[in-house]
Amino acid sequence: YLIKEGYTSHDYLAIAGGSNGGLLVGATMTQRPDLAKVALPAVGVMDMLKYHTFTAGAGWAADYGTAEDSPEMFEYLKGYSPYHNLKEGVDYPATLVTTADHDDRVVPAHSFKFAARLQEANVGDNPVLIRIETKAGHGSVSTKQQIELAADMYAFTWENMGVEPKLLEKVAN
Repeated sequence: YLIKEGYTSHDYLAIAGGSNGGLLVGATMTQRPDLAKVALPAVGVMDMLKYHTFTAGAGWAADYGTAEDSPEMFEYLKGYSPYHNLKEGVDYPATLVTTADHDDRVVPAHSFKFAARLQEANVGDNPVLIRIETKAGHGSVSTKQQIELAADMYAFTWENMGVEPKLLEKVAN
C-alpha cells in the first residue's frame, strides 16, 4: 500500500518487528524479498517446524499448531516459516537480525539459524548481520542497551538506504 500509493519506494522502506513481529518480518522478507530495502527481525520465531521443541515454545502449540499435528499443519507452517522459505540465489534486503543470549521465550537459536542460512542464500550486495545482546532476555534490557540497540538499528537502516546525515548549524542568539 505504501509503495502503491506513492508514500515511499522500495529504496526507503524498512520493516521491523520483535517476537511475533520478528516472525512477521522474517515471513515478509522471504515471501517478498523485493518489497523492502531493510529488514530488522528481532527475537523472532524463525523455525515454525521445530519451535515447540525449544524451551518455552511448547506452550505456543495451542496458538500455532505443530508440524506433528497433521500433514496439512506441517505444510501450513512450512508455508510461512522464515527459516524454511529462504531460497538460494535471492537478493534479500539488508538485514540486521537481533537476539539476546538469555532469551528464555524465543531461544536465540531461531535467530542464529536464520541469520546463518540467510548469509548463505543471499546473492546480492546487501549485508546480513546478527546482533546478539548479552546478559539480556526477551526484550528485557537496560536503558543503556535499549539506546545502543536503537542507535545500531537506525545507523544500519540509514546506511543501507543511503541516507546522508545533515548536521544542524547552531543558530546565533
